[in-house]
Amino acid sequence: MENIIITGADNVWLEKIDGTLVKAAPVADSDQELSFVASRSEVNARSFSSATPRLHMRLDGGSRLAAAAWVTAHPSVVIRRHRLRRVTLDDLVERDMLTHTQATFLRAAIKARKSVVVAGGQGAGKTTVVRALCAVVDPWEAIGTFETEFELHLHELKDIHPIVHAWEARPGSGGIGPDGKQAGEFTLDEALYDSFRFNLSRQIVGEVRGREVWAMIKAMESGAGSISTTHAASGEAAIRKLVTCAMEAGPHVTKELATSKLAETIDIIVQVHLETVPLDGGDKWRRSRWVSEIIHVAPGEAVKGYATTHVFRPNPAGGPAIPGTMPDELRSLERYGFDLSAYLAEDGREEDTL
Repeated sequence: MENIIITGADNVWLEKIDGTLVKAAPVADSDQELSFVASRSEVNARSFSSATPRLHMRLDGGSRLAAAAWVTAHPSVVIRRHRLRRVTLDDLVERDMLTHTQATFLRAAIKARKSVVVAGGQGAGKTTVVRALCAVVDPWEAIGTFETEFELHLHELKDIHPIVHAWEARPGSGGIGPDGKQAGEFTLDEALYDSFRFNLSRQIVGEVRGREVWAMIKAMESGAGSISTTHAASGEAAIRKLVTCAMEAGPHVTKELATSKLAETIDIIVQVHLETVPLDGGDKWRRSRWVSEIIHVAPGEAVKGYATTHVFRPNPAGGPAIPGTMPDELRSLERYGFDLSAYLAEDGREEDTL
């Protein structure tokens, strides 16, 4: 089971990993009785009431819950189960999500401390790809993770990542204080600020949906090789999305400032594609996920503010991306294990003489 979907007490669906939807029994006798006890979280309680009609939290066992009520026609809930916690790039190759050459490129990028954003639609597998990228990090490296709700769970894999300082943001409640924050609020920006005293080798900011993009930028500016995710339809659309997120910080953040910051800090964007195909007359579906693009980002001309190069471009036939154009500055990844010869051979070219 991958998702539990509730749109009202008597409308409950279970979504399997192949995309099949199965109707389930009601979870309450009425919408009025459908309520959620956010205080069950011993570590990070979250309020949910008519005054705070939205809820995002992790459940026991690590599943992610998102809920809305009082502002929706019926109480709406989605519980997302993360099935793959121990996963490597080689595992993704076996699942036809990546090619071997892509895996050597991404493994080398992490070892070379390139900053990576993994983008894609909802349920595309972004968090799974991030876990696989994190598996490349050497066990002696001290990692800091910064998330609105724990989803990476690297701190629970002590045999793979022995030293992980995991921060989770906390929403406030009650009145606004002199500093403009709600009482009890703890932000990712504050967590990141504190983390610079923790002797970290890497700072990994989880999902970016809004202002937390500035925590991502600060982490990437440290040059330690950070990783984040965001929702976007394509690699270049991810840049535009992150620019919009950065501008949400206030009128002092111009489009030009946000663009220049992102162009200077992001090295690589990995786009993950989710395809759902109906089977057997539409009663069942087959879900496939693959990395459809890998682009290199660099500062660009003043008009756009950034330049992108498709290192791996979309495959017209579907499936994992195929070799595109290799920027000279990324050829150095060969010393970190990138199979450049295979990359050039797959593209029908022989290696250039430099």
